Amino acid sequence: MLKKFITPALIAGSICIGTIANAAEITWRMPAAISEGSFFYKNFMERFAANVEVTTGGKLEVQPFGAGVIVPAFKVYEAVQDGLVDAGHSTPSYLVNQDPTNAIFASFPGGMSGEATLHWVYNGGGEKMLQDFRREKMGLHSIVVGIGTSEFMAHSNKEIKSTADLKGLKYRTSGAWAAVVKETYGGIPTVVPGGEIYTLLQRKGVDAIEWSTPGANLSEGFHEAAPYIIMPGVHQPSFLWEVFVKAETWDALSDELKAQIEAAAKLTTYESYAHFGNTDIEAMAEYKKTNVKMITLDNVVVEELRESGRNWARKKAKELADAGDTSMQTIMESYFAYQKAWAENSEYRVRDIVK
Repeated sequence: MLKKFITPALIAGSICIGTIANAAEITWRMPAAISEGSFFYKNFMERFAANVEVTTGGKLEVQPFGAGVIVPAFKVYEAVQDGLVDAGHSTPSYLVNQDPTNAIFASFPGGMSGEATLHWVYNGGGEKMLQDFRREKMGLHSIVVGIGTSEFMAHSNKEIKSTADLKGLKYRTSGAWAAVVKETYGGIPTVVPGGEIYTLLQRKGVDAIEWSTPGANLSEGFHEAAPYIIMPGVHQPSFLWEVFVKAETWDALSDELKAQIEAAAKLTTYESYAHFGNTDIEAMAEYKKTNVKMITLDNVVVEELRESGRNWARKKAKELADAGDTSMQTIMESYFAYQKAWAENSEYRVRDIVK
């Protein structure tokens, strides 16, 4: 079973994979903010657990649990802080209401694409800033284990073609986009865990929902519960998920084991990103065979939404800075600078567009 997760990239650096031990020296019980068996669970949780077993030679065993089995979906960070579990898996998007700085890592309207985010995280200092932020603010050590492709903006029971259509819209969403929908456009955001979204949409408890990428959403069947798909995913051009443990738990590990866990995490990110992209194109082909109507927003609308997201981020960063906390301002400046450099120096790139 583990062989399907092994790639040539795994056999690199100073990591030597030996015989997997019969019994792990360390066990991490790790709940997730997603349901067991879901697309995300398989692509992130199970993949990371399998990769850790290989890279550590069995010294560390990660025992994954779906949302609600040990702790509720939105309480995973808190459970790790309180010592109820050893590790957790969730997204910064669920912490934006507590501290808007999390939106920079989680992605937001006007943020970078998945491709650019991947480079910023691993080569532009993004992961190090996330780790410093988690340690200082929450006493946790974070490791990035997933970066996603662009999402669908909505599966909707109503047509959405302009920002005016967001006014009064009952919308399942989270993070920075929920704030922008409410504060800028007069929408009515609500958040429920991933496992509850289909029923909420089907029963018209909301007008629209957003969850994830085309491939992930296809597996959830949202297109069967609502007649419209709204694109592009300007609200969430990418996303990031992390594994986290208490800082003292991480610090107690040997340098060798830390490097092996980090390798497993990075491998998980790259494998899952490729899996997202491949599944997305397959899913788009499937959607086109259904009766669902796919609405693509005009570029003018997209740019308005992007600028609204950036303005929201700037406003929140200023509010925090005025209160004496410059963390968001510093991280945001790094993020925007990388995005600007990426955009200004990408003219050499070939884009696969078929006409």
